[in-house]
Amino acid sequence: MKAHWITALAATLAFAGSGSAALAEQAASPMQLVGDVKVDKQVIENGQTKHVLVAPDVVVPGDRLIFSTRYRNTGAEPVKDFVVTNPLPAGVMLADSGAAVQTVSVDGGKSWGKLPTLTVADSQGAKRPAQPGDVTHVRWTLPLIAPGASGTLTYNAIVR
Repeated sequence: MKAHWITALAATLAFAGSGSAALAEQAASPMQLVGDVKVDKQVIENGQTKHVLVAPDVVVPGDRLIFSTRYRNTGAEPVKDFVVTNPLPAGVMLADSGAAVQTVSVDGGKSWGKLPTLTVADSQGAKRPAQPGDVTHVRWTLPLIAPGASGTLTYNAIVR
């Protein structure tokens, strides 16, 4: 996958916001959202292995990605129950690490829950437990964001 795919993907994260708000409504919102994606690479420096986050030029199956959405309340009033929903690109799957504790959807955003509680249909139509590769969206609900407050939401993914 080329860098332009990743750049376009990161740009789409900037528009992730309230699950029920239209884009026009988001434009008027005091919430600013900025998406980014990095590749988690292992490098050896002075005989020590360490992880570094780099901009993705080219990604290949098995590469570990970290998607982030930075948020900031630019308004004068607190924002309550702000929902940030990020669709997973088709070319990646949610990494196992942390998958069980995040709120996710495995049906295109129609229903939500923790991965261990969700099921999907197998090839014969029977239900099976959902796996990280079945996740289509990740969602966070921020109960209260004070004026001027900011933070970063992240999820780990693996290139399919």
